Amino acid sequence: MKLFVTGGAGFIGSNFIHHVLDRAPEHTVVNFDKLTYAGNLANLESIANHPRYSFVRGDVCDSALVETSMAGCDAVVHFAAESHVDRSIYEPAPVIQTNVTGTFTLLRAAQRAEISRFVHVSTDEVYGDIQPGKFVDELCSLQPNSPYSASKASADLIVRSFVKTFDFPALITRASNTYGPFQFPEKFLPLMITNAIDDRPLPIYGNGKQERTWLHVEDHCSGIYSVLEQGRIGEIYNIGGVDVVENVVMARKVLKELGKPESLLSYVKDRPAHDKRYALSSTKIGCELGWKPSVTLQEGLRQTVNWYRNNNKWLADVRAGEYQSYYKKYYESRDQSLSGFAKSAKGSR
Repeated sequence: MKLFVTGGAGFIGSNFIHHVLDRAPEHTVVNFDKLTYAGNLANLESIANHPRYSFVRGDVCDSALVETSMAGCDAVVHFAAESHVDRSIYEPAPVIQTNVTGTFTLLRAAQRAEISRFVHVSTDEVYGDIQPGKFVDELCSLQPNSPYSASKASADLIVRSFVKTFDFPALITRASNTYGPFQFPEKFLPLMITNAIDDRPLPIYGNGKQERTWLHVEDHCSGIYSVLEQGRIGEIYNIGGVDVVENVVMARKVLKELGKPESLLSYVKDRPAHDKRYALSSTKIGCELGWKPSVTLQEGLRQTVNWYRNNNKWLADVRAGEYQSYYKKYYESRDQSLSGFAKSAKGSR
């Protein structure tokens, strides 16, 4: 197949492209990416001149460019998204535009191109806050609580409508918190790792007892690839990790791995509507497609810590410029920023 991969310069997208080129010599890849702050071609530097890889810089909302770039492709794997919850709270408009309108634009282009399979990569956050001890399956209701998760749930429903109304060959994946190489350090785990490396405070939201299941990016990519190759059209597949861990416990694991003191933990004001627990059941993908995670949390965390420790230039480059103002706003001036957001939200009513 010739794959059209959106957001392929981002964290999971770039890892997926490496996964495909390494393991599927019969496939070629077109990487379509806008190169926003989290899109980084350095993630793909080792395969930039690969004979089965090409890159197009473009916005998923640009229907004309999407159509011309998708021409001749057989399948779409759609990663492109504004994916950070905090940013979606402060600035919801770009999230809705990219995640909802962008997905619709891709679906229309894929219809015209008569794409044979369209995999929409979603998130466990669409299920909302999960009760203690529960694990959600694909039949559970959607209860998103942030502009980000609402935008992804909206996109999921648009994809579903194309399947039902137009008999469109789409599938949806929803995965646990993913970690590994090339993840932009605004997300929880790389933020913990990179701050600990530099002996900077590790900002823990609220009491830090939010529970997450953790999935190594290689396992996430293998799950998506299994769905692409073998999944049933119109179906949703959860791709879940095994370990449910509190955020503060995960931060302590990072500190222990790096030999750093727990005094670096810094409790900061929680974000609005912060979900307490995410936990997915992966029974369906396991039974139907034979997928299961292979990287243990201990092994994956050690690999990830070492990757960030050994890639100083990559880290310095992504933390230059915009990241500095982002970090100051969201962490160093967090209380003031949240207060300012609340006032602006009231003023817009």
